[in-house]
Amino acid sequence: MNATRLDYLQAMGIEAWQPKHIAISPCAEISHAKSAASPAETISLNALRAAVASCMSCELHKTRTQTVFGVGNEEAKLMIIGEAPGFHEDQRGEPFVGRAGQLLNAMLESIGLDRKSVFIANILKCRPPGNRDPLVAEVNECTPFLQQQIALIKPKLLLAVGRIAAHYLLNTKTSLVQLRGKHHQFGATPLIVTYHPAYLLRNPIDKGKAFQDLLLTQQTLQTLS
Repeated sequence: MNATRLDYLQAMGIEAWQPKHIAISPCAEISHAKSAASPAETISLNALRAAVASCMSCELHKTRTQTVFGVGNEEAKLMIIGEAPGFHEDQRGEPFVGRAGQLLNAMLESIGLDRKSVFIANILKCRPPGNRDPLVAEVNECTPFLQQQIALIKPKLLLAVGRIAAHYLLNTKTSLVQLRGKHHQFGATPLIVTYHPAYLLRNPIDKGKAFQDLLLTQQTLQTLS
């Protein structure tokens, strides 16, 4: 293990150890999920960002400070999708900031990536009050924006972080524990599931498992290059 990776693992709160061989390969069983809906009309990302900023389709527009469209490389090979903005994201207009964002940065750096090399977005573009779970109606109104983002960015791989993102993208209620460690599909795009950084802050015992997911992500990206 080189010094750089060791530093990043320590930033994630994982004790230094040589990762054992992971019995997962890019040829692991593919679980078929719902197909990504093809947007009826393709627009530019800037136009889509403006549409998100002015959206009033659900009640969340009444309580948001601002919308959180997404950030990163608009030609990224890896697109990371979370649940919804929290307090800090609502204030800054950027996904995954604060302590969870710092941990996500360390997670990416542990496999040689950073926020500028990936694209990060959420299922919802507005913060639910009190950081509650998204409502079905809110997801139904907001996810066409996400589908457009995926269609425009054309990532090689999706990484769903957290239960809610995984459940939406895979159209399933299967537990996150069962969804981890496998290749799934969102339409024609491969998808991997891992824990949400906020969950890992509350449950640091699972950081090692998250690192396994990151290694699978790294390995898969290499095969897709």
